[in-house]
Amino acid sequence: MTSHPSATGIRTPGLVRSDAAGECAVRVQGVTRRFGPVLAVDNLSLTVEQGRTVALLGPNGAGKTTTISMLLGLSAPDAGSIEIFGSAPGSATAHASVGAMLQDGGMMPGVLVGELLAMVRSLYATPLALHEAVEIAQLGGLEKRRVDRLSGGQSQRLRLAMALIGDPRLLVLDEPTAAMDVETRRGFWHAMEGFTERGRTILFSTHYLEEADVTADRIVMMARGRVVADGTPSAIKDSVGLRVIRFSIATPGIAGIDALPGAVSATAHGSRVELRCKDSDAALRALLAARPDAYDIEVAGVALEDAFITITDGIAA
Repeated sequence: MTSHPSATGIRTPGLVRSDAAGECAVRVQGVTRRFGPVLAVDNLSLTVEQGRTVALLGPNGAGKTTTISMLLGLSAPDAGSIEIFGSAPGSATAHASVGAMLQDGGMMPGVLVGELLAMVRSLYATPLALHEAVEIAQLGGLEKRRVDRLSGGQSQRLRLAMALIGDPRLLVLDEPTAAMDVETRRGFWHAMEGFTERGRTILFSTHYLEEADVTADRIVMMARGRVVADGTPSAIKDSVGLRVIRFSIATPGIAGIDALPGAVSATAHGSRVELRCKDSDAALRALLAARPDAYDIEVAGVALEDAFITITDGIAA
């Protein structure tokens, strides 16, 4: 399997040339998009292998939404090229190769859920069965409810059903689990596992970093319109070179703990302390000498959120 170096030097086993592993789902080459003086996407190149689940992450203004818009053919790049299964984005969408679940966009008030899905289904040559789309999107029992009477989470699930019902090869999801409760979110991602097991591809953006950590094969981080990290969740977390020591203290106060050898910063939540470290071995030895009241000690890698902040913080425009 061929791997490619990322913007952070991470080598990504999941990123494979199409001639080595079959057809590419997405190929973006040198894409730039401006809105007046604002450079929203800056010379972006990205390849996604078919059958992968890829998370597109970044702070507000990173260029994620603009990138998704161009992938769907809703806007055109000022420079560069985009191919979806070898075709232009608009053509791929028109031929049902792509399904999209976006945050924006209303639905016709007064229409029943089942009626709307049946109407959308009739537009495709080889759609999913209606009951299958309803089951995947967890809409059972809501078929006779008006779309304007749905809760926020139910509306999200209806958008998912509409994106899925054409049986697309690529599913593009923009904040797909927003407004979903924990149980529904878990069911959603279980359904998406079944989608990729059929050789389909998922590209999604989310602000739930723990969700991306658990569900994505690969994470692409953007900032200021550029890719700043690209790799598996584990590779990206390891790339920042930080570890965390968590412990409890019997005596309140953490003054000076962040100045211990190997330490970077310290935060306290009641009696529980989290110490971020560049050298966890040195920090742990110093901690035990300086704070004999420390107990219930854990040493672990940083969370994806910590890596995200470390990588994206302070990147110049």
